[in-house]
Amino acid sequence: MMAILSHIQARELLDGLLSGSSRVETSLDLNRTRAAAEVDDTGARFDGSVLTWARIEEIAETENACFIVDADGIRKAQLYSEELDRFYSLYPTPRAPTMLLSGIPMHRIKRVDPVEDTERKMKTIAPVTGDVLDICTGLGYTAIAAARTAAHVTTIELDPTVLELCRMNPWSRELFDNPKIEQHTGDAAEIIETLPDRRFSRIFHDPPTFSLAGQLYSGAFYRQLHRVMKRGARLFHYIGDLDSTTGRVVTKGVVKRLQEAGFTRVERRAEAFGVTATRG
Repeated sequence: MMAILSHIQARELLDGLLSGSSRVETSLDLNRTRAAAEVDDTGARFDGSVLTWARIEEIAETENACFIVDADGIRKAQLYSEELDRFYSLYPTPRAPTMLLSGIPMHRIKRVDPVEDTERKMKTIAPVTGDVLDICTGLGYTAIAAARTAAHVTTIELDPTVLELCRMNPWSRELFDNPKIEQHTGDAAEIIETLPDRRFSRIFHDPPTFSLAGQLYSGAFYRQLHRVMKRGARLFHYIGDLDSTTGRVVTKGVVKRLQEAGFTRVERRAEAFGVTATRG
């Protein structure tokens, strides 16, 4: 059985050893559930796997990575995409991990964790019902959250390597198990052209930074978003910190192009690091 640990769980094991406990409660799936590990002077044992204290100390000292423990040994939860020349890894937080894309976190992790970050996005265009389009799947948190109330969720991810990383992440499991979630792999700018007119009631557009995916901030792409939305449907577009130097510039251009594409009620949502818009 595979376990996945971060410095948080490793420190719990070390604290248990120092306290003289023979059983230590921790998490073997990055805070999704709790489990007990047997500990002694040689290391910690759980589900047939054994970790020496030297390896546990190594994990405890590495705060920017998650580690997979299975029959093959121990390794970081990270992958390299040769196709896009991008490096992806899981980065731990006190709740769900985020994904680092070439070192850049794909969720907010300062004073807000990825779970709350996702919840804030959901609230901007609640209620999330009907058919939902989720652009840029990432770890799947938006698609999973939307599927709790939506009739159906279509999610698009450019890089299949990201989906491989999702399979390592316990918090992404529902992305593959929930029958209401339909996955597409490829360029969202191309895939959206194949989607029918006026299908979606809600769209979550969560692209990487403008420098990595400028086409997903273009007027042509926004016109496609407008085309596939029902009348009165609502869009959330993630941008980043709207009040940062870069954020102010990008937001100004996004608002202008969304309005030119036919969207109305384009509004800043600073608490969710994005803007909302309505298809009139």
